[in-house]
Amino acid sequence: MLIKRSYLPLCLFFALPPLLAQGAEPLQFDCHRTERGYSEDYVLVVVPASKTQLKPKVYVDGRDLDQSDAGGHQEVKSVVVTSPSILIAIDAKFDPETVEGVFYSAGTAATQITLNRTNGVLKKIETIKGGILGATVGEGTKTYEEQCSPSKLN
Repeated sequence: MLIKRSYLPLCLFFALPPLLAQGAEPLQFDCHRTERGYSEDYVLVVVPASKTQLKPKVYVDGRDLDQSDAGGHQEVKSVVVTSPSILIAIDAKFDPETVEGVFYSAGTAATQITLNRTNGVLKKIETIKGGILGATVGEGTKTYEEQCSPSKLN
């Protein structure tokens, strides 16, 4: 049984390079989000890791989702591109802050995004703990669904 366990990851290792080579090009999508009477269109660009770019990147309307400032840190942890879907993991940490005289504790947000490349459905699962997001949006896990379609890079 031990041989079979070590054999499977080795098989996956040899199967992944073609997928990574195909996924190295930036992928761009026009997306639409509707929530509680609010509607928004945005452009999502996914740049998988490659030999020349070691870290995956994700952009929303040209804004890099890897950001750090005095108030917190957000990082794209992983991007996996396959022919049927794109999987994105993002972690954010927010420092304690006072806004308009109200104190908010430190907080975190973990986001898992799955974009079905066949039907364009983007599912986002977000877990929020503490911070200003927890106080305004609510703590816990929330699921959102949006619609995207491939678009051409300019």
